[in-house]
Amino acid sequence: MFYKLIFKAVFSKLDPERAHHLVVAALRLGSLLGVTRLFKSHFRQVEAFGLNFNGPFGIAAGFDKNAVLIRPLADLGFSHIEIGTVTALAQPGNERPRLFRLVKDRALINRMGFNNDGAYAVADRLGRLRAKYGDKLPIIGVNIGKSKAVDVANAVADYETSAKLLSPFADYLAVNVSSPNTPGLRSLQEVSALRPILIAVKNQSLGLPVLVKIAPDLANEDILAIADLAVELGLAGVIATNTTISREGLTTDQETIAAMGSGGLSGAPLANKSLEVLRLLSGHLKGEMAVISVGGVETAEDVELRLQNGATLVQGYTGFIYQGPLWARELNRTN
Repeated sequence: MFYKLIFKAVFSKLDPERAHHLVVAALRLGSLLGVTRLFKSHFRQVEAFGLNFNGPFGIAAGFDKNAVLIRPLADLGFSHIEIGTVTALAQPGNERPRLFRLVKDRALINRMGFNNDGAYAVADRLGRLRAKYGDKLPIIGVNIGKSKAVDVANAVADYETSAKLLSPFADYLAVNVSSPNTPGLRSLQEVSALRPILIAVKNQSLGLPVLVKIAPDLANEDILAIADLAVELGLAGVIATNTTISREGLTTDQETIAAMGSGGLSGAPLANKSLEVLRLLSGHLKGEMAVISVGGVETAEDVELRLQNGATLVQGYTGFIYQGPLWARELNRTN
């Protein structure tokens, strides 16, 4: 309740990206002063693709793009931190404004465009974290994507570079071919284009689990084709789903939505579609590999529903914006 009052009085009046940077600064300071450790808890252990997770619920890629919040986010109760999306080349992302709140829908629209420090810088940062904290760090997933400056035709080498640089410091890799904010990226979900990327990443993964993250907007047959490819190549799992380009079912007025422009929609409106994709995948895979369910998760009941429908792990991001710093702890404690 207290956080919601703060959100209404302060954060909701700030530019969303500026508010995000303020939260990042506060979390880093809180970690430095030991404040975030006051929230630290232990939850039931979950085993997935050979790793032990401190609870089923972690934070999805997008919140900590540059591996600067790993320890404070773990202190707040996230069982794993998926950083990124990281690209081989450092890039500023798309022009601002590029992040928008739909408060009535408990949703966000973003067209960030993979703004990040690049694989070299992030690898260096992760290496220093590993050297300093060792096994005191949480499970770290590294989500990798295509550099905007690299043509789709050269995507394989681009992903390969990121995997080679980041694998030594990750616990698992997630291949992102499903963001709507990099031109041509979603075309890489076609099996013929995806196969060489996944093979290249797997070859550079040092034996780490490799997962592929898919969009919710794919046709069912395309989702199942990617799942079959993942099984064929010996991947660890599928992350379902990324943001959607759909604007259906929103309560925010259409004029406001149109003014926000293009980008991926995340949050509560994605819940039903994300659950539908999870059910499709879990029914098809029948436990052959892990499925990480993402999209519209807000409550402990949402987490439990995903687990009951075949999810191995669950992730969230937008709910953190609307629910505040106790959110992950509450979701993992109950499950």
